[in-house]
Amino acid sequence: MSPVAPEPRAPRHSEYSQSDTGPTRSGLTETAWYRSLAAELSARGLDRQEVDRTVAGTRTEAASDGTAPADLFGPAVLYARELASALKEDGAARRAPTPAYGPIVLRLRGVSARRGRRAVLTDLDLTVRRGEVVAVVGANGAGKSTLLQVCAGLLGAGSGTVERTARFGYAPQLDALAPLLTVDEHLRLFGMLEGAGRERSVPTGHRILQRLGWSPDGNRVAGALSGGTRQKLNLALAQLASPDLLLLDEPYQGLDALAYEDLWTLIAAWRDSGAGVLLVTHLLRDIDFVDRVVELPTPEASAHRAVAERAA
Repeated sequence: MSPVAPEPRAPRHSEYSQSDTGPTRSGLTETAWYRSLAAELSARGLDRQEVDRTVAGTRTEAASDGTAPADLFGPAVLYARELASALKEDGAARRAPTPAYGPIVLRLRGVSARRGRRAVLTDLDLTVRRGEVVAVVGANGAGKSTLLQVCAGLLGAGSGTVERTARFGYAPQLDALAPLLTVDEHLRLFGMLEGAGRERSVPTGHRILQRLGWSPDGNRVAGALSGGTRQKLNLALAQLASPDLLLLDEPYQGLDALAYEDLWTLIAAWRDSGAGVLLVTHLLRDIDFVDRVVELPTPEASAHRAVAERAA
């Protein structure tokens, strides 16, 4: 099923009374907007957890953009209607049956890694196949981001082996965008480095970005983008050359609620096309949409296990 793209948003306008026409809005007015959004989402059948997550994502996007929610998203009632429709339609697409898994694109055997003097990963085994989405979860400090850096070859394993397809894309938690390069310059540069073609990479990247709900201005520099749009560009660069394996470190960071849904529709499309996906998450809701979950033990648990093994 093709992803559900949100309708183009109308120019933002106030849903409040004519007495509230100043260039900025008070905290009370913004609070009222978010309350209206939450109430409308609840009325449209979303459960409490879904409402809280959606409102929190909307707050994050508005704060990242530095714009009042009424100016950025329009009337709360209309925006809630748009969100609820996208959530219901995309949820059905993500839960569609998946094909049988294909060949292995990533295999870790007995991998250990350190950050300075601290052991972060200990004797880890992990396999990802084509057509499979695997989520990595764990407490802070368990080594989730370290694991993806080891998989991407950015950090060497202290012991064990890492076997990985040569065709992979990596979207780190902190993007590596150059603030003075434009969107299209990033696409051309990464396209050339990944063998996707310097010019062909621009329309390809724009198509990916549009599926994430953003029609980019290719001449805009990365430093002028909001956190959410920077993350969308980060994701597009990782998928630019249609890799066999995608490594995504908390890919939802900075995305609003609609973009979050677009992201999972896109991940489902990547999986259905035969790519393997390994993603780090701390959102429990994400677990419903993946094929398998790998939980990393806390550093303390790993240390206790090592002590017990030495004692034995």
